[in-house]
Amino acid sequence: MAGSAERTPIIAGNWKMHKTPLEAEELVRALLPQVAPAGDREVVRCPPFPALAAVVAACRGTRVAVGAQNLHWEREGAFTGEVSAPMLVAVGCRYVIVGHSERRQYCGEDDWLVNRKLKAALAAGLRPILCVGETLAQRELGITEAVCAIQLKSALAGLAAGDLEPLVIAYEPVWAIGTGRTASASDAQEVIAFLRSLLARDYGTALAQQVPILYGGSVKPENIGALMAQADIDGALVGGASLDAASFAAIVNF
Repeated sequence: MAGSAERTPIIAGNWKMHKTPLEAEELVRALLPQVAPAGDREVVRCPPFPALAAVVAACRGTRVAVGAQNLHWEREGAFTGEVSAPMLVAVGCRYVIVGHSERRQYCGEDDWLVNRKLKAALAAGLRPILCVGETLAQRELGITEAVCAIQLKSALAGLAAGDLEPLVIAYEPVWAIGTGRTASASDAQEVIAFLRSLLARDYGTALAQQVPILYGGSVKPENIGALMAQADIDGALVGGASLDAASFAAIVNF
């Protein structure tokens, strides 16, 4: 495994809209014995809102952390159907995904909204996993770096280096999410190294070397080794493979 000795690898599973509370508990209980030996990396499970309490309970006393898939930018208020950062903290979450491409595509989230949600997560003491990534059309136009730079700069607007110590970034090329297509390890490394260079330019080398940057997009047991061999890739945000205990454990234990 490459990466930096300063950064603990993170393997996070985004369950998306799958699993009832009972199914979620069963999945976690099947997973826990399989990932117990992987003490040098952080393991995170991100179930849908109704299953959060069940997963937190199942993971209590273990080294597996729990995250949510979304949050609202306000602490409370007349926002029917929404969930706030303090609510996530109260239920036992340590992480939250912010700005996932599916939220951007299907729920109208723009860079301004992602910025507000990121600030809300940080203010509540959650560790945000900020997602950035380009579409296939944008990649074919050769503007991958420009798109990712705009997303990153917009998400972090108004924040100082001291605010960003809990930050995790996930580079997720949209064309590789749920499609079975994966960016090559070298392509992923190139974009992630670029993102780290932006952090260094805007917030200093110390922060840039501290922030874990994950890859997401059809991560499987077969490709995790090549991805993690890259110098700047610090883990993975796993979609479909995280719904199977054996597959996710194989990724954690690569």
